[in-house]
Amino acid sequence: MIDQWFKKDLQKIYEHHEIAVFIDESGDADFLIGCLGGDYQIFKANSELEELHIKYLIEKQRSESQKYLIYTCTEKNKLKFIREYCETDGCLEIRYLQNYIKEKVHQTLNLNINLAREELLAAAKVSIGKDKSYWLDLSHKGASEIFDLETELLLFLHDPAKYNAERFDKQLREAFYRKVHELVGLQYIDREPEVLANEVACRIFENLLISRKNEILDRVYANWLDSVSYKSSLMHYLNKFKIPHNFKSWEVSLEHPFQKVDEIWLKEIGSNLGEKEKLPEYIRKITARHNNRKAQAAGIRFWGDVLELIQFDAKNISYLSSLDEVIDFYKLHFSKVDNAIRRLYSVFLNNRDLIEPFQELYKELVAVFLDRWFKFFNSYKETQTGALQRIIDENSDKVAIIVGDGVAYEVAQEIAGCVQSSIKLSPGHVLADFPSETENNMSRIFIDDGTTRKIHLDRVKYLLDKNPGKKIEFIDLDTFDGEEKAAQYLICTHKDFDTMGEKFQHKALKYFPETISSMARKIELLLQSGYKKVFLISDHGFVLSGLLCEADKIPANTQGVAQKAERYILANDEQPELLDSLIEIKKKHGSFNYLYFSRTLNPFKTTGPYGYSHGGLSPQELVTPFFCWQLSAAHDSKLPVNIANKADLESVAGEIYQIKLSAGEVPGNLLSLNRKVYLVFFKNGAQSNKSDILTISRNDKICKEYSFDGAKEIEIQLLDADTKECLDHTKIRRSSDRDLGGLL
Repeated sequence: MIDQWFKKDLQKIYEHHEIAVFIDESGDADFLIGCLGGDYQIFKANSELEELHIKYLIEKQRSESQKYLIYTCTEKNKLKFIREYCETDGCLEIRYLQNYIKEKVHQTLNLNINLAREELLAAAKVSIGKDKSYWLDLSHKGASEIFDLETELLLFLHDPAKYNAERFDKQLREAFYRKVHELVGLQYIDREPEVLANEVACRIFENLLISRKNEILDRVYANWLDSVSYKSSLMHYLNKFKIPHNFKSWEVSLEHPFQKVDEIWLKEIGSNLGEKEKLPEYIRKITARHNNRKAQAAGIRFWGDVLELIQFDAKNISYLSSLDEVIDFYKLHFSKVDNAIRRLYSVFLNNRDLIEPFQELYKELVAVFLDRWFKFFNSYKETQTGALQRIIDENSDKVAIIVGDGVAYEVAQEIAGCVQSSIKLSPGHVLADFPSETENNMSRIFIDDGTTRKIHLDRVKYLLDKNPGKKIEFIDLDTFDGEEKAAQYLICTHKDFDTMGEKFQHKALKYFPETISSMARKIELLLQSGYKKVFLISDHGFVLSGLLCEADKIPANTQGVAQKAERYILANDEQPELLDSLIEIKKKHGSFNYLYFSRTLNPFKTTGPYGYSHGGLSPQELVTPFFCWQLSAAHDSKLPVNIANKADLESVAGEIYQIKLSAGEVPGNLLSLNRKVYLVFFKNGAQSNKSDILTISRNDKICKEYSFDGAKEIEIQLLDADTKECLDHTKIRRSSDRDLGGLL
């Protein structure tokens, strides 16, 4: 605010004169010159020679339209050649800047400021660009309010060397550094900025370790966590910080960023999972940690998965009395347990001491659940055959279908959680065929006659031949970029989960979150691109073996011609010696007549890597997603618009055709007074053109003319300009009859 006071004092002179002399005897006020901008021609005179030169320049070019300011640190009575300007024009004299500041604060705000000289000068410099509230805070709270420490500390911590070189002048930086020393309880020493910054970061972390409150440091930490720009420097200091050995882990602030502390908690909880009396207190503490926003911002997000495991109540499993009930229980409850252990594996699989107790708990839970699953498995009937054909038959609007490879039901739930909540989800399931392998299950999805076709292009050809005249297009989901497609049925394949799992096994889990997020964005993009619904189906799910020892691998000695995979065994002849421990299913599969499956998630002893697998009979592999997303009812309440002359467009004579758009009405919906739409044109299945955006109002009609440009047939889609929702579509065919130009 001192800049405003200074400008007003100068303006009083310039109302009557074009020259002002600013005398700053102490030299403390030179920073005020930098606040003036380009309104004045400024000269500095600190010697007789400079005074003479300035007088010569001013007299040579003096003009009433120009304002001249002469800055000097020389006492008024010692000035020589510019002294007359002080008498005949105007002079602003500041002998002691601190007195000038106190006087201005008292005059304008009726406040008395009691600060030491250095603090007062620092406050004045910081006040530039601020309003009177700055000085009000200073008068009430004292020197602590000179700097906005929360903002300045964050800038300083992020890049102390740059801060030291660019922020403030030397005097003001020293005042700031003194405040920082005071804040962290250190005597002021002229330290290197990097050393001081490290001291501040350590104090922030130490306060969190002993749960000691310091409001300013706590707010700096919170802003640091929330900042995208400055988060990297927080990680830099965290990596350098050494946690002392004598801290009490359960007394650490819930907001702390130290995963090591969480791992200490995790290890203790894992060691005491069997002691039920201790669990409630553990649950209370880790629930608070899980719900803490700053802990989540620090990247500590696995406590929800731990809670899912240790709070899961297995006693309800014994009440399940049919396969349908078991499937519903899996979808609603047990799939969350699968999701939890997968996410914990992704963080801790390389730390046996931490993950092993929770893996053992998971195995106990899954054993109870699988026992119930297999009790009713004799009533299992796959519903996967012809899944794509059913979607095509039951949907006449434009729909997109994502055919995933290895998208387990629990993964689909996580994908759904990443899709915008305003988009309506209908979660269903499909029971996959077995063995749950890609060639077998993809054949079931694409082909409705029960045959198996190993080559993907053969499966695609079958579906196209089954649906002559229907616009079906096949793309890789990753390539979809939001461009409008002419196809009524867009089938998007997605192989990432299965490809990563089979290639990298457990290591693939660290890539799952990014793939899940990407799929969610593609689903939203498909809906924004004119598709009324987006379906997600998958050929099979998967199981994870986790930490394995030799005893976990299932030995299986077969007789005759047989083939062993990680999750199933194929045999030409019945294997009596396997009947006691395995499930036998007499079913033709390739050249084999019998299939054998484990009743557990453990793999058969085979060559090759273990970790991610499928092919078995567990619900994790067989209960696959049949999810459908569509825009919510809020989108349907918009003004309806359609193509009104479809019949006329079936046969058009001549080169020019008209498209007539008609808007209806939504009673009582004031948000639908009008709608912005546009037309997209397709030739031979590829987009050829699009119209300008058209605004149409209730009960209004719009007529537009376009040219065939040599095409015999054009398809048009009418899209909402905001959401890209397809409102209507039709084909325009050029008639072979001669255009008589209206002569008949």
